[in-house]
Amino acid sequence: MQTEMFRLDGKSALVTGAAQGIGHAIALAMASAGATVSVTDVPSKESQIVSVCEEIRSRGGTAFGYGFDVTHTSVIAEVFEKAAADMGGFDILVNNAGIAVRGPAMEQTEEDWDRVLGVNLRGMFFCAQAAARYMKDHGGGRIINTGSQVAESARVWNAAYTASKGGVVAMTRALAVEWVEYGINVNAVGPGPVETELVADTPDHIEAQVAHRSPLGRRLDPGDIAGAFVYLASPAASGVVGHHLLVDGGWVAG
Repeated sequence: MQTEMFRLDGKSALVTGAAQGIGHAIALAMASAGATVSVTDVPSKESQIVSVCEEIRSRGGTAFGYGFDVTHTSVIAEVFEKAAADMGGFDILVNNAGIAVRGPAMEQTEEDWDRVLGVNLRGMFFCAQAAARYMKDHGGGRIINTGSQVAESARVWNAAYTASKGGVVAMTRALAVEWVEYGINVNAVGPGPVETELVADTPDHIEAQVAHRSPLGRRLDPGDIAGAFVYLASPAASGVVGHHLLVDGGWVAG
């Protein structure tokens, strides 16, 4: 297969939750593949957004930065329209913004539950909706949601997060079959345990379980995940619709 099939030259991609971790790695990978990239995250991470944009530009890419919260659904369309105007189009949405609240299920509060589902599922849906409305009128596009290995193989102390990511996978399939007629391919990537800021406070006994359970014996690096998003955004994945692509170091297989 020609390597050009995996290129994103001339495409425009918006990545949510891109100030750090997996989102940061995805933004860099999209730019390296030739896409113009909009780096977005919550306003409190403005300095990190700027830093990621500068990193992309230093490598010869084109990047724009925007601060917004995916739970503030009234501003999503406005931000996306601004990004589309700045980039000269909007071909790819990477729906990556997410949070986790870890702890025993019996101790999780309504606030914990609502906060996790609000970002990881509600916010993701309305970002997908806004992107699809634009893409429908502009020749189609790609929407790639960040799912999780926990949607296939649950872990302890992750009830709300697991529920949200199970919902993401089901939502991905529902949107995929509904929007494919508009030339919009919707898929998801399911990372396994990854070394990011989200897991910095993970208790030692949980880390030991992760290391023991994973066939790789370690957490993945964000860079290990990014290539799957580039693939699903590329012409090489034109026939992939409604798929949850696991990049979990063999966790589910093991």
